[in-house]
Amino acid sequence: MAQLITAPNLSNPDDIYERLVRLHDGLSEAESLKTWSRLVLALINHIGDPEVIGEAIAISRQTGPQSRQS
Repeated sequence: MAQLITAPNLSNPDDIYERLVRLHDGLSEAESLKTWSRLVLALINHIGDPEVIGEAIAISRQTGPQSRQS
């Protein structure tokens, strides 16, 4: 059974963050939401494991100090 990787797993997270921010350049709020949805669906399709996806969904709904960590 696969598990969601929650430890840092990117060699250059700042570059990825910058690309995510730039993803919204010039988009309206509605366009940004649609773009986020397309990105999430593409990543979910790539992951392909319902249990891992379920873990990610559960973690994304958490509140408190853990949800504010970068």
